[in-house]
Amino acid sequence: AESDDILVQDGYVAKQDRIGTKVDTPIAEIPQAISVVTQDQIEDQKPRTLNETLAYTASANPNIFGFDSRYDAFYLRGFPAYYNGLFRDGLRQYNGPSAWFKTEPYGIEGLTVLKGPASSLYGISGPGGIVNLVTKRPKDERFREVEFLFGGNSRYQTAFDFSGPANEDGSVLYRLTGLGRLSETALPGYPDDKLYLAPAITWKPDEGTRLTVLGEVSRAVTGGTAFFYNPSYGQVSNIYEGDPGWNDFTGVQGRIGYEFEHHFNDALTLRQNLRFNAVDADLEYSGHYPADPANPDILARYWGHYKEDMRNFVVDNMAQFTFDTGPVSHVAVAGLDYGWSDYEASNGVSYTSVEDIAAMPLSFSGSQTMHNVGIYLHDQMQWNALTLFASGRYDWVDSHSTDYLLTESDQRDEAFSGRLGVSYRTDWGIIPYANYSTSFSPNLGFVYDYGTDQRRVARPTEGRQIEVGVKYEVPDRDMTLGLAYFDIDQTDGVVYDGTFDAAGNQIQRQLDLNARGLELEAAASFDNGLGLIASYTYMRMKIERGVEGTEGNELSATPNHILSLWGRYTFQGGALAGLGLGAGVRYVGESYGDDLNSFKNDDRVFVDASLSYDFGASNPRLEGLMLQVNAKNLFDE
Repeated sequence: AESDDILVQDGYVAKQDRIGTKVDTPIAEIPQAISVVTQDQIEDQKPRTLNETLAYTASANPNIFGFDSRYDAFYLRGFPAYYNGLFRDGLRQYNGPSAWFKTEPYGIEGLTVLKGPASSLYGISGPGGIVNLVTKRPKDERFREVEFLFGGNSRYQTAFDFSGPANEDGSVLYRLTGLGRLSETALPGYPDDKLYLAPAITWKPDEGTRLTVLGEVSRAVTGGTAFFYNPSYGQVSNIYEGDPGWNDFTGVQGRIGYEFEHHFNDALTLRQNLRFNAVDADLEYSGHYPADPANPDILARYWGHYKEDMRNFVVDNMAQFTFDTGPVSHVAVAGLDYGWSDYEASNGVSYTSVEDIAAMPLSFSGSQTMHNVGIYLHDQMQWNALTLFASGRYDWVDSHSTDYLLTESDQRDEAFSGRLGVSYRTDWGIIPYANYSTSFSPNLGFVYDYGTDQRRVARPTEGRQIEVGVKYEVPDRDMTLGLAYFDIDQTDGVVYDGTFDAAGNQIQRQLDLNARGLELEAAASFDNGLGLIASYTYMRMKIERGVEGTEGNELSATPNHILSLWGRYTFQGGALAGLGLGAGVRYVGESYGDDLNSFKNDDRVFVDASLSYDFGASNPRLEGLMLQVNAKNLFDE
């Protein structure tokens, strides 16, 4: 299903991408750790969410919140990346406090994870890195796929994906991807329903000009409550907080945008990428609380209703220059981008009944509008086997915020972000590299200061990273290996502290962190039908500044060890030709349950498996027909 347009891939191995440099570059030569989830991996593992798509990626931790299909909530190198670390086709995609843009794995042909600060090219983002989603885009050859899926918890899904030339000369290409799903989950009254439609069209009037329009409209209904009652601090129960009669989280989202490229000559190429997207969220949730302080076993219930609308617009204009200065060859990019985002929220809480909360008028709980302008310059220089990257960017951000008391505030932030990286390709395919990079991210929403409980607009989060590593492209093999050591300092990161203010909003605070760790990653696709993915991450996340009693401790819910291994073998001949067997194991180590480090979460081992059969391998009349069975968390850990 991949188009190999902006992400070139072969099996489980990615060859070339734009996300690390904004120009097409071999991934092995980029002096920064990059992981790619290819289309083959997505098809073989059949992830249901973006979190599951990232489950086998080094330093990506989608396990922190357990089962929660409401949000694509993941961490990169220990830092939350779900508000400002999500990009689509190279353009940032902000999330609001609860109006999040959800990713349908069936609608992407791969994703790239750029590890560490990336603001030098992409502006507002966090210190852990960014995830860039590659939308399925028109192919220049005929492609047809129809899928029927049945799963546990009464899961019924059908999907289709059509692409190819729309006219005789192939100057117009199209793609239409769609999906419909009705599903329950293991939680009562917690659905996972979706309607999804993503049209795309490409116009190529000549060899040097290309315009691609990408769109989407979807509606999803999941459960609104994904947590369990905690009877006391650090203690869990099997009491599900949700009320099946008031538990729908409805999200309606859409996006429309284009990518334009014109190649003037070998020295100059111009590009403009633009997108508008919107999310409307309507969240019904509930929970328990002790009705009688003298008898904590007697519980009463509350119900909440939260609505939020989020709007984003972003446009990126860039010029690519290719030239030489003596023995040094250059590929340089200069650009200017503009982004606008706006959200408004309202909520209400009832301690009476479902009927009461359903009829209750909602109260305004906050809004924020943000404008961002950034200019950037990137130059990748190559002299024989030595490659040097230099990137710099300056951002100006204006935000206007209104809190639930209708108090208005204006804030202006500006910062310079940079990256210097160097790599050297040896004759054996081994490529050592090093980089220093920074990040800058103004924060949507409000925070409370430690000790004073004074509410204010959040300060920008900044990050600085030193990374050294080595990449290895095995000669004459479709196989890559990578090792990276990183040291990241973050100031003014935003976290939830688990409490709520008078308006029912979750309270956020800011803290300083240091992440230090080691990553190992490998991907391979062999001619004999075997594909392998392996990763290991060791990381220590230290609180440098935080709530009293936490400084010097490790950050909660951040394991020191994460290990994953996936393998799949497809028989190439004989009586078993077409049979595919796949299995994966994911280990998530111990972590602390709170920032005071007073108790621990146990480690876990998760096992996944797949079984498939390609009927066309033994019967040409059935070419294109495949049956596949996937199991997630096979042993129910």
